[in-house]
Amino acid sequence: MDTTAQLQKIVLLNPKGGSGKSTIATNLAAYYAWKGLNTALMDTDPQGSGMRWLKLRPRNLPPIAAINGFERPMGVTRSFALRTPPGTERLIVDTPAALPAQQMPEVIRDASAIVVPVLPSDIDTHAASRCIAELLLVAKVHRSERRLVIVANRARRYTKAFQALIRFLQSLRIPVAAVLRDSQAYVRSAESGVGIHEMKGSLLRDDLETWKPLIEWLEQRSFSLVATDEAQPQVQITPPAPAAETIPVPA
Repeated sequence: MDTTAQLQKIVLLNPKGGSGKSTIATNLAAYYAWKGLNTALMDTDPQGSGMRWLKLRPRNLPPIAAINGFERPMGVTRSFALRTPPGTERLIVDTPAALPAQQMPEVIRDASAIVVPVLPSDIDTHAASRCIAELLLVAKVHRSERRLVIVANRARRYTKAFQALIRFLQSLRIPVAAVLRDSQAYVRSAESGVGIHEMKGSLLRDDLETWKPLIEWLEQRSFSLVATDEAQPQVQITPPAPAAETIPVPA
């Protein structure tokens, strides 16, 4: 069976540091490995959070191939260093903070999904506005492709900051695929090299439930970049605001 035809490249992107890209990237990689898929994690962030997480990963857990995108051995071309292992079915790409808009087209090339994590704060909302604008206007990601999705991260649903974030995201007409809780489970995950889907304990039930809409959306994605009619995320949030015709770009 030709597994190369099944490759799905998922890019975590938000130039604002601290939005949770590495947390979501490592847990997505762990989920797919746990499900028995050949999975690779590409870490292009100089902080190297993904590579450190992989070094902590217990050997008895399903393997995840490591692609170090911020360090390159002498005498090796960048394209060779970033090559995806043959047979990879899921490639998760963690991108750096302060990524210039001019580099976005190359970073998202061949991506079947672009996941933008956003925190519920004024600063992060401002940064997300610019990020979405650059993806649409500079990287030429069209809404009709339905490969761009937002994840509200470290959210506390009943706060004013969260409600303000959701109203803003809805104004962009970009789907919100998941609302991830502000949970200590992610701290444990980062310290152990284990994804939350691989952890045990009844206290994880609420955290795991928040991942279901994102995973379902990703699985509905076509492996090509051709626009399709797949279903949109089914995250239950406040009623949508009127659709805006332009992306609000911060000054």
